[in-house]
Amino acid sequence: MTRPLFVSLAVAALSLAATAFPAPVGLGRDQTIAARPKATSIAELAARYDSTPCVECHEDIHKEWAQSLHSHSLFGTGRTAATIRTTILNGLMEWPASGVKSPKDVRVEHLMGCAKCHLPQLSEATDAVAQEIVTNIFAWQQAVEEGDTAKADAAKATLSSLNIGCLLCHNRNAITHKWSDGYPRPDTVYGHQDGDHPAPGFPHMHSSPVMGESILCGQCHGLGPNLELENPTQCATAYASYLLAYVPEGGDKTCQQCHMRDSKLGHNMQSYRSPVMAKAAVDMQVDAEAVVWRDNTTIRPKATIRVALTNHAGHGIPDG
Repeated sequence: MTRPLFVSLAVAALSLAATAFPAPVGLGRDQTIAARPKATSIAELAARYDSTPCVECHEDIHKEWAQSLHSHSLFGTGRTAATIRTTILNGLMEWPASGVKSPKDVRVEHLMGCAKCHLPQLSEATDAVAQEIVTNIFAWQQAVEEGDTAKADAAKATLSSLNIGCLLCHNRNAITHKWSDGYPRPDTVYGHQDGDHPAPGFPHMHSSPVMGESILCGQCHGLGPNLELENPTQCATAYASYLLAYVPEGGDKTCQQCHMRDSKLGHNMQSYRSPVMAKAAVDMQVDAEAVVWRDNTTIRPKATIRVALTNHAGHGIPDG
């Protein structure tokens, strides 16, 4: 059978593209940080993505990051850890086919609905790490309820050692389209330029095609329904809102523009908790006037209040 012309042309175009743009040598999923043997403890997983070595050259940026929720993404303000606990008790343990009858049954796959964004590197760990996380979450909650500050702080510190650190954005997730742009090298940090990078274990620096683009943030902030999971969940929606509402209306700012540069917060990427971000995101106009209302023979003083809220953010509010 003769193939349609457009199919033949498409195949020819792909062949030419493959010839003109050969895949970079030495790149592949088996040569990335994520391809290392699976971590068997929280300490091992934390060490793999430890941001401490970056302090020597990037002290100011590290200080900014340390003030953000990225620096303790699994624990959060405590709300994230508590929500994971609730997910186990009121979700996993009540779903008949989850395989979770008690917290001791929780495995990595059970936590990925939350960890996909709060700790994506958990996919590189064994179920022993999932159990260690669960143990610390429950220990923290119990210590808080019992007023045992020392135990609560210890569990919090362990959980906070797992975070969205420098190597998550500047290596592991620095390339989104891996078949066309290659896989991130395990000895390279990615940013806005190429060159040498005088740091142990990471002697090279390369430009990332997405470092200044919103899709970098969109990998976590706004994936919508996680339909690839055994039990899909939906949490953040910012990136979808950004693409489907803000951009079509003519918006041209990136996530980094608002949350890093315009806010002057740098790597301390805040959202609604920051007065700076809240003021920039929403304009509030309030008008109030007093009136006297007559109800039959009774005169009642009342007030009329008009509130107009205008969203200047690049996505829907609230989010998450």
